[in-house]
Amino acid sequence: MSKKHANEQLQEELNEVIEESEISDETTEAEAEVSDSEKEKNEIAEVVAKLNQECQEYKDKYVRAHAEMENLRRRTQTELEKSAKYAVSDFAKNMLSIADNLSRAMSVITDDHKQDTGIKTFYEGIEMTQKELLNVFDRYGVTPIEALNQPFNPNLHQAVQEIDDPSKPTGTVVQEFQTGYMISDRVLRPSMVVTSKGGPKSDDFGKPNGCKIDTSA
Repeated sequence: MSKKHANEQLQEELNEVIEESEISDETTEAEAEVSDSEKEKNEIAEVVAKLNQECQEYKDKYVRAHAEMENLRRRTQTELEKSAKYAVSDFAKNMLSIADNLSRAMSVITDDHKQDTGIKTFYEGIEMTQKELLNVFDRYGVTPIEALNQPFNPNLHQAVQEIDDPSKPTGTVVQEFQTGYMISDRVLRPSMVVTSKGGPKSDDFGKPNGCKIDTSA
């Protein structure tokens, strides 16, 4: 083999080595680019996942805060309605003595007394005043408690005496000393009553006479 031919063969081999090296470099660069791209995708995925988690946490906090505000609104509304309903309780209690005095004044005027024109006019004036007072009471939810001939109910009535009366079921209210009053569904003042004993047992003894009583005063 001539020296020239040997040099040419060596040059060809060198060129092949250079080409293979260039291909290897290109492959490494491509692999590096793919690796960087995957890393970037993973980083983006992590950021998105973190943002989604934070978004869910804020959403949960909002839902809880909204529920708490709604509960607070309902409680406040209930308290306002309750306050408005019972706001006149103290004033109404003070006015009950006036109603009692009017009732007593009317009770002492007999039919014989009413034969006198002056007394009859006086009685009618008291009666009109009493009706107007009861109308005002009713306007503010204050109503008399039904007691006479009703089964005794400890939620509504205060028994001050018990008498024998076999003609009525035991525990029946046979006399009312003082009228009781309700304000809405709450007892403003119980009725002061006399109850019977000695009669047949009443199945309705102690029942609330169809009234739903609020005992949360």
